[in-house]
Order: sequence, then C-alpha cells, then structure tokens
Amino acid sequence: MGKFGLQFKATLENVTNVRPVGDDFRWYLKLKCGNCGEVSDKWQYITLLDSMPLKGGRGSASMVQKCKLCSRENSIDILRDTITPYNAEDSERFKTMVQFECRGLEPVDFQPQAGFAASGAETTTQFPEINLQEKDWTDYDEKASESVGIYEVTHQFIKC
Repeated sequence: MGKFGLQFKATLENVTNVRPVGDDFRWYLKLKCGNCGEVSDKWQYITLLDSMPLKGGRGSASMVQKCKLCSRENSIDILRDTITPYNAEDSERFKTMVQFECRGLEPVDFQPQAGFAASGAETTTQFPEINLQEKDWTDYDEKASESVGIYEVTHQFIKC
C-alpha cells in the first residue's frame, strides 16, 4: 500500500485558485500493476463519488480492478482531504494537488480534462468551466480588463 501525490505545474496569468470542481470531477489516469508491471493502454477515470468494496470486507476504494495480465486485484482511492487548489504564488512550480492511496498499482500518467475552475487573481471573477486537455486555456476577465490564462500544464507523480 502506498500513497502517491499528483503534482500539478502551470504558468498562471491573472488567475488563482485553479481547482477540480465537485465530487464528480474525473481524474483521468494510466495505472501500472505493481505485480507484473502492465500499464493500462486506455485512460481510466476515478471520482470521489465512486466507491467499490474491497475484497474481504476491508473497506472501499474509488476503483477496484483486476490486472488484465496477472489477474491480481488492485485498488486506488482518492484521498478527499488532500485536494488542494493551485494558486498564483504556485505558478511555474510543482505543487501536490491530490493524493491517491494505492494497493497493488501506481499511477504513471494523468490527463487533465474538463471540470476545473479558477478565480481572477485581482478580481472576484469566477471561471467555472475550464478544460485543460490542450494543456493551455485562455479567457478574458471583464472586471480587470485583462486576459487570463493557464499555460504549459504539466504534472508528475511523487511517492508520499
């Protein structure tokens, strides 16, 4: 069993408080089996709403799956209390945005998609529907009369 942190990094222009929105936010991951090393070829997503029982009545996890190659049962759980926004002062630095508790697998890739939100850095303007799949996002803050953006989105995983 191990904990892995998803670290987010981006260049922020006139925005702050970049965050995933809602319990139905989809974390798209590629996962590697800790037993045989098989990496999923398709993106799989987990949400806080997902809850599957663990074998032997040991609680639950966001996702429980059997490895296609070795048939080992693995699980991953989102640690709700670790979800943290990425703020203006974090710009251009890696910051852990969420942690996952993993049993028998580890996350090896992350694909940001829709479901992010942000706030104007100097205004109360809200940007509620941000899609980061293209690794860049731009908009305009009417209250500040300036462009806003999230650029060069990248990530890494760390063992916690």
